Amino acid sequence: MIYIDNNYKKPIEIDYKDIATKVIEEAEDFVDCPYDCEVNLLITDNNEVHTLNKETRDIDSPTDVLSFPALENDDFNFNPESGELVLGDIVISYDKVIEQAKEYNHSETREFAFLVAHSMLHLFGYDHINDNDRKSMESDQESILNNLNYRRD
Repeated sequence: MIYIDNNYKKPIEIDYKDIATKVIEEAEDFVDCPYDCEVNLLITDNNEVHTLNKETRDIDSPTDVLSFPALENDDFNFNPESGELVLGDIVISYDKVIEQAKEYNHSETREFAFLVAHSMLHLFGYDHINDNDRKSMESDQESILNNLNYRRD
């Protein structure tokens, strides 16, 4: 189950629900997750992400995406009503989607898909603290996006 809340105040021109659903499902398949999963996605602006980043990470600036994994130390959390594995929460600043799509010279669709894929891997326990982990995560992100044909324009 994918729960998507859109708090972004301006119109979003891409089909963000379809893109998010495809990327989340592809990420689940990519890591061979044996469970039906639950993911919460919030789309918002730089101000709200800035506030969350300050509150949760003590970083006083906006960022493009925040990931809040529900999996800790291999402890699985299942929703008692649905039986689904609760993976966690994703928060995306759509302001950053627009900015970074321009900066990297690709579409908002590709940037949004990238941020969802990146965050999904975090929810599955990936990180990019050291160089080997970063390279592995980047490779897997690209595989997920390429499998869905979300390529750089």
